[in-house]
Amino acid sequence: MIFAIEEINQNPAILPNHTLGYKIYNSCGKGNIMKSAIDLANGQREIIDERNCTKADTAQAVLGHSGSAPTVAFARIVGRFQLPVLSHFATCACLSNREEFPSFFRTIPSDLHQSRALAKLVKHFGWTWVGAISNKNNYGTNGIAAFIQAAQEEGVCIEYYQAFEQTGPLHQLTKVVETVKHSTSKVIVAFMSHREVNVLATELYRQNITGLQFVGSDAWITDPSLTDSEGHSILVGSLGFVVSKAQIPGLEEHLRRLHPAQFQDSQFVKDFWEDTFDCTLNETANTQRKPCSGLESMQNVESYFTDVSELRFTNNVYKSVYAVAHALHNLVTCKQGKGPFEDQGCADAKHIQPWQVLHYLENVDFTTSQGERVTFDRNGDSPARYELVNVQHVNSDTVHVATVGVFDASLPRERQIIMNEVKIVWGGGSHTVPVSVCSESCHAGKRKVLQKGKPVCCYDCIPCAEGDFSNITDSLECFKCPTDYWPNTRGDTCILKEIEFLSYAETMGIILTLFCLMGVIFTTMIALVFFHFRETPIVRANNSELSFLLLFSLTLCFLCSLTFMGRPSEWSCMLRHTAFGITFVLCISCVLGKTIVVLMAFRATLPGSNMMKWFGPAQQRLSVLGFTLIQVVICILWLTINPPFPFKNMEHYKEKIILECALGSTVGFWAVLGYIGLLAGLCFVLAFLARKLPDNFNEAKLITFSMLIFCAVWITFIPAYVSSPGKFTVAVEIFAILGSSYGLLFCIFIPKCFVILLRPEQNTKNNIMGKTKYKY
Repeated sequence: MIFAIEEINQNPAILPNHTLGYKIYNSCGKGNIMKSAIDLANGQREIIDERNCTKADTAQAVLGHSGSAPTVAFARIVGRFQLPVLSHFATCACLSNREEFPSFFRTIPSDLHQSRALAKLVKHFGWTWVGAISNKNNYGTNGIAAFIQAAQEEGVCIEYYQAFEQTGPLHQLTKVVETVKHSTSKVIVAFMSHREVNVLATELYRQNITGLQFVGSDAWITDPSLTDSEGHSILVGSLGFVVSKAQIPGLEEHLRRLHPAQFQDSQFVKDFWEDTFDCTLNETANTQRKPCSGLESMQNVESYFTDVSELRFTNNVYKSVYAVAHALHNLVTCKQGKGPFEDQGCADAKHIQPWQVLHYLENVDFTTSQGERVTFDRNGDSPARYELVNVQHVNSDTVHVATVGVFDASLPRERQIIMNEVKIVWGGGSHTVPVSVCSESCHAGKRKVLQKGKPVCCYDCIPCAEGDFSNITDSLECFKCPTDYWPNTRGDTCILKEIEFLSYAETMGIILTLFCLMGVIFTTMIALVFFHFRETPIVRANNSELSFLLLFSLTLCFLCSLTFMGRPSEWSCMLRHTAFGITFVLCISCVLGKTIVVLMAFRATLPGSNMMKWFGPAQQRLSVLGFTLIQVVICILWLTINPPFPFKNMEHYKEKIILECALGSTVGFWAVLGYIGLLAGLCFVLAFLARKLPDNFNEAKLITFSMLIFCAVWITFIPAYVSSPGKFTVAVEIFAILGSSYGLLFCIFIPKCFVILLRPEQNTKNNIMGKTKYKY
């Protein structure tokens, strides 16, 4: 403080023509501190010299105290006089209450920020199950209460909270140690002074309670007195936040110029000097030490007093002095008509009032020579920025502390803690991050279920239900996958559902395609045989025109089964059902025509019958065309009103999508099938009636057997079609088409080809007319 005041008095840019003075009250105990504060607020006017230069009626500002409890005691009273109070170390959040402490400022962040920073630190390392210990005063209880609230907001659970005082009864400390001993958490957040920490560490060490990770407040984390503790090894690895270090140029030289002659009334300086140089300043004192020569100097002495490498709280004192100086500078350099007071007036520099200094101090905003900005918010608090330090080594002489990161409250919440590359030593000297959780994390694919009667950090992990997933750790719930997606086997992500349809590339598709093509080849070969032997009696006698038309329609039937394979599209869905319906009606119409021809031919052989003239070639063609046109009309109506369309069936299987053709109008579909069934049934009945006609080569027998197979296949198709899942539905439909087509092809044409190719001697008019009996 003295160094900063002297530096300001020598700086012509700050308070020109004014000199700052000071008065130090080195009082211990709350009573003396209160008396000192009242003396400062109630100073008397005093003549300095004959030029009528006077001291101010009262002090312009009070710097101190370092402790929160004493500061609370006197700042509440001094605040009534509107006398500014600036502390470099009183961190209690309670002092931010402007109604109780209207004139309080501090150059150290409030414990509220530190408590929140500690909660974020605990969360940062994944410690969700921690213990909390504080001392029993405003600093400890308020700080730990703010930490507990912030920790709960961060999702951290407090297993226990205990408080004790170093000067309190022994059972308090015993209770704390027993609680720590029987707890499952490995992290202790200690919001207390160095005195309580030393006592606690010693007792834990005596009871061999190790493996703990301490997280500490700035009141003890860098305190050199940690070396006094018998259990200081337990504190190795401790983490905590402290105010940032700073360099103050010239301070070391100032300290090294210290001499007892400068402070003749200071007992502290006398004791320090005698202890440092092992001499006595009082020659009459009865002591073993030699008298001081007066030539002793601090210039070459290395001691804690001259060590300026860790200027943390010292820098806060430096900033406090400069804050007051800048406030007074702004006050005395105010220009009338631009002032902040009534009628834009300024303060009287010769009669400065404390409330005027208070106003300027509230609005002070400057940057130190080290580049650090100094300002206060509406509660008198400084911006919150801390260094994260790690106690890496403690022995009986020194504490080695390393800066491993920073906390900056001005940054976005998720980036307020910034770690650097310095390696951290963990609790007990371990090199691995300790684990302190009530329950292990639930991995993706599972969700948390709270354990009854326990905090939210204690839970069980259960797998997501079928169709649900969770892709984050410690998820509270599982989520449904989008419609086209399904969870993978681990349940931690959604993947596209397997799409199922009857493909040409799969085994079943290849087999069915081969049977389709074989059917086309067989039909083509039979057609070639019939065409080559078209003039032979067996071909001519069996209505060659209808036979060729039937072979053509069977070829279309085999080919239309291919439209049922492959990925369904709008056109393929419409084509497959209509092509199937029309080609099959064409086929059955031809068979029906041949059956009617057989019946008419038999009737024509009866005496006086002229039936064949009513069912000649022209009538046969018209009947086939007429029967087929009816099916065409049904298909056109179906496609016009409500046609088939591609459809994603997600109901049958949850984990995959069946691509199929929806029928559109079920009435249209069953009308098409029903019409085919009607013609097939009619054809079967007529062929059955004609099966025993006396012709030697009676085609009605072949038609009867073929239609029996046809009807059996399609009657079996209906329940199989309804009950088959996915692509097997299409396979059943293709199988029905192929089965009925092969039945017609083999039953009607193979016997004739057998005679044509292997028994040509039976392919004569006499045999056809029934002159000779033969079997085939």
